[in-house]
Amino acid sequence: MYDSIVIGCGFAGAVVARELAEKKKRVLIIDSRSHIGGNCYDRKDEYGILIHQYGPHIFHTNSERVYRYLSRFTEWYPFRHEVVGKIGEKELPIPFNLNTLEMVYGERAPELEKKLISSFGEGARVPILELMNHPDDELQEIAQYVYENIFLKYTMKQWGKSPKEIDPAVSGRVPVLLSRDNRYFQDRFQGIPLHGYTEIFQKMLDHDGIDIRLNCQGTDVLSLDPEGDVKVWFEGNPFHGDVIFTGALDEFFGCRYGRLPYRSLDFHFEHYEKPFYQSHAVVNYTVSEEFTRITEFKYLSGQLDMEDTTIVKEYPKAYSGSEGEIPYYAINNPENDALFEKYKALVVQIPGFYLLGRLAEYKYYNIDAIVERALDLAERV
Repeated sequence: MYDSIVIGCGFAGAVVARELAEKKKRVLIIDSRSHIGGNCYDRKDEYGILIHQYGPHIFHTNSERVYRYLSRFTEWYPFRHEVVGKIGEKELPIPFNLNTLEMVYGERAPELEKKLISSFGEGARVPILELMNHPDDELQEIAQYVYENIFLKYTMKQWGKSPKEIDPAVSGRVPVLLSRDNRYFQDRFQGIPLHGYTEIFQKMLDHDGIDIRLNCQGTDVLSLDPEGDVKVWFEGNPFHGDVIFTGALDEFFGCRYGRLPYRSLDFHFEHYEKPFYQSHAVVNYTVSEEFTRITEFKYLSGQLDMEDTTIVKEYPKAYSGSEGEIPYYAINNPENDALFEKYKALVVQIPGFYLLGRLAEYKYYNIDAIVERALDLAERV
């Protein structure tokens, strides 16, 4: 009945399903949730404010291919994403940039700015660990300030570990930016879908070649037999089409080798009868509070004229696999990556079984990267 089965209905699954359907494939999408859109699902709350149910998502990319593809399904709200960190009574631009330098160091800032640009070049993004190893004492001082006030405690909250236990690639996401551009992202294309992310998925999946089953676990209808001649079973019958799997690979195999470690999040939504709660869409709490950040959604949706507002606080925690928990961030280190490879070995030799996405590949991807990977995979399939 189907040429392809896609497990998961986030951007990875939705894009590959649409592309296969346009290539005359009959596609079934299976998702365990009651809605499409995965973690990018958004909806209006009881007060009429468009909220991102699973945390804020700001689209940004330098890929014209990805931008043009998604623009088939949405217009864009040209949102300029600026993040500040709450440090004592100050709100400092993040990433730490030349404006932040001036706010922190005052009269010393011009000379420090000259040193930074002389060492790394105007517009450079300098990882704080690289700056900490610089021979100049004053540049080390800047690095130490960023490390202690922006990176250290925030990272410990986010990952539940000390920074020395974190992959260096993670610290590289918190650079010192040698410009006065306060935007969090400097990508060529960025914004928020004008009518929300959910509408993108509704339009993308509106195709005669796509069927969708929600509230359905992949393991309820799909099983693998790596040792037999028939590799994939669908609802108890041999399936000879392609399977694109975007879910948690360890859970698909019942965690037979042990659970892959992830970080999860608790979201605490609050509503206030006042026009605004904070100065920016996202305020990071880098040295205080148990939560990492507060998002105020009306900035993202452009509903700036509404008389009240809704926010969400994010509390990181370890993922245990309990009911209602969601694995958000893979904890990549040699031990965990080796465990993932054991699960991957169970499927890589199975014809027509493809892994795609954050969970299936145990990697961190932004929206644009996963859309690009989905487009490439659809071409290969």
